[in-house]
Amino acid sequence: MPDNTNNKLVVAISSRALFDLDESHRVFEEDGVDAYCRYQIEHEEDVLEPGIAFPLVKKLLALNDAETGKARVEVILLSRNSADTGLRVFNSIRHHGLDITRAAFTRGESTWRYIAPFGAHLFLSASQDDVRKALEAGCAAATILPSHVNQNTASGQLRIAFDGDAVVFSDESEQIYKREGLGAFEQNERDAARLPLSGGPFKSFLSILHQIQSEYPSEASPIRTALITARSAPAHERVIRTLRGWNIRIDEALFLGGMNKGEFLKAFGADIFFDDQQGHCESARQHVATGHVPYGVANGQVVQLTAKAA
Repeated sequence: MPDNTNNKLVVAISSRALFDLDESHRVFEEDGVDAYCRYQIEHEEDVLEPGIAFPLVKKLLALNDAETGKARVEVILLSRNSADTGLRVFNSIRHHGLDITRAAFTRGESTWRYIAPFGAHLFLSASQDDVRKALEAGCAAATILPSHVNQNTASGQLRIAFDGDAVVFSDESEQIYKREGLGAFEQNERDAARLPLSGGPFKSFLSILHQIQSEYPSEASPIRTALITARSAPAHERVIRTLRGWNIRIDEALFLGGMNKGEFLKAFGADIFFDDQQGHCESARQHVATGHVPYGVANGQVVQLTAKAA
């Protein structure tokens, strides 16, 4: 079969992010892998309920144009199930009408090794270990957290929100904040206002979203993006100039100056929000699907930068 992932946005997702596997996972945790396998086979015909990332996947797949055959997105399943126990997952995919045909079942082994061969631009998983390894390998990745999902399905528009530092941008400025405090951070951002920030782990993913948006008139795009950051003036200018320098469009930008992000994400109607800081994720997940990005100094890493320009 020929490779048809070229020029598509490819999203890899774990079965626990796509479907509600809490009961199955409880069996695994309490009784072990053999009991888990028996449970999944016994419930093979029982359809799994949607998980946290299910609405996001539905909207991503809806970007494909059935009338013209234009395929903009592919979703690939990466699962620690075996092929045998994974049959329930594929039965549920078929029941819910999801156009997912490619998968890797690893029978308990880490799935991140297959992200690059599948050409994935984004990886969503319930396993923080897999997510960390994916980030280290250069793929945008996030741990899907238990969340109160905002069912933003009225318009069908896909709405994705991002934090700035250590997500869209590198954590170079956040390192200064952690090391020297707010005053030094703000002074650095004033001094470097015209120097673009380096790209963070989600720059490429945002760029691909922008490419898809560019196929539509701005007032009729099926995708809307937002930057929701704890930055405020005077640290806003560098962010704006960086995005302008990258030629990447962000539809909405909220500079909150440290305010809780949850209510703003609810107002935006985010289908998912990505942030590197656990505190912001805790606020966000009360309202919308949330992906924690375990990257950068806020997560115990000091990222060595090789260049200042994006």
